[in-house]
Amino acid sequence: MTTTPPLISLQGVNYTPGGVLVVQDVQFECSAHRIGIVGRNGSGKTSLARLMAGLVAPDAGTVRIAGVDVAQDRKGALGVVGILFQNPDHQIIFPTVEEEIAFGLRQMGQSGAQASAGVHAILARFDKVHWAPAPVVQLSQGQRQLVCLMSVLAMQPRVIILDEPFAGLDIPTTLQLRRMLAALEVTLVLVTHQPDVLVGFDRVLWIESGRIVQDGAVQDVVPAFERQMAELGGGDDLSDVPG
Repeated sequence: MTTTPPLISLQGVNYTPGGVLVVQDVQFECSAHRIGIVGRNGSGKTSLARLMAGLVAPDAGTVRIAGVDVAQDRKGALGVVGILFQNPDHQIIFPTVEEEIAFGLRQMGQSGAQASAGVHAILARFDKVHWAPAPVVQLSQGQRQLVCLMSVLAMQPRVIILDEPFAGLDIPTTLQLRRMLAALEVTLVLVTHQPDVLVGFDRVLWIESGRIVQDGAVQDVVPAFERQMAELGGGDDLSDVPG
């Protein structure tokens, strides 16, 4: 009997940038539709997200998305996983919307005509065709975040990793982005220190000091995480309060 491999597979993953161990022996397999990663600031959440996206390579272990070793096969990784950074200005590198969206498609090996068609298709999907020639610098932060999301979606990945995507957005823009994300068919991995945004998710990882403290259903992991954060917040030592 043939078994289907998990969509996301991390096996014995360690990451030690500059000799500092920030992700420790992470073992995780999952094919759920909505996955959350919670933890305090500095817990290793963002490093884990970057490992899952293939932006950095583990010092030990393997990270596979849809069977692709994302650190070793960068071109293959572009077709299976994308990442949305906390700050869109850390992601956008081209002056206009159409150039920014086309970049990933060209990196995948598409011709200029194919990439242009892909840009038009994703802009039309979000009713933003008129944005194509717009200078990115003239867009609001929420609009730039949408450009980043469209750039990722244009490459049709199986998994999208979201690293604190609502940080710095006002309430209406946050609600709009949450609705857009909820409607997506792809698997989402949402990194956050705000567990309220994980309502309706299938599985949650709680990370502390680069290790998985708890892995399970939202109704099990989130209350335990919130209790510990409340205990830390109730203490007198500010060094224990999440930064």
